[in-house]
Amino acid sequence: MNDESHQRANCSLCQRPTRTCFCAFIHQVNNRVELLILQHPEETPNAKNTAVLLQLSLKNSQIYTGERFDELQLQQLIYANGRRPLLLYPPLADYHSLGITPPPATPELADYSAEQLRLIVIDATWRKSRKMLYLNPLLQQLPLLSLSQTPASIYRIRKAHSENQLSTLEASCYALQQLEQHSVNYQPVLQAMADFVAQLAAFIPKSD
Repeated sequence: MNDESHQRANCSLCQRPTRTCFCAFIHQVNNRVELLILQHPEETPNAKNTAVLLQLSLKNSQIYTGERFDELQLQQLIYANGRRPLLLYPPLADYHSLGITPPPATPELADYSAEQLRLIVIDATWRKSRKMLYLNPLLQQLPLLSLSQTPASIYRIRKAHSENQLSTLEASCYALQQLEQHSVNYQPVLQAMADFVAQLAAFIPKSD
């Protein structure tokens, strides 16, 4: 294989070009709360996307790609094994103007063990995530888990719309920490992302 063909080849695990493969950074973590990632199709080819790195780093996780999901399939994904689902999403002030039903009250999480919970995460831009919420009424029926007082993002290679905006990987790790009461160490996953960000930054031309 010549150098040009080698650069075009993709890793069989992460499906990324070999020069930006992140498999060497992965150290799997045994998360207690199951994670379901619903990824918008436009995120799949994005070189800066962190969802696949997250899914490969967590033993109890799944990723599915789509914008409008088949209702029966989505119901099976959300409620598999009888776990209590929670949607990781910030509260919206304009539910009715968006045509979205306000979520039910979040249950008392102290009543559930980590092994009884499933965290649902939408991997998309802010605008696309709201569209996915609108197109999939089952997601509107889920109680929300929202984050606050999180560390600053290490995802400096992708434009953020606010100072406290996090990547899918970071937000998921902090949410899992909260639900599992810090019983699982997610630092290896966050370090994998830091290494991934450094690798991608090396390919970004330096401005004068």
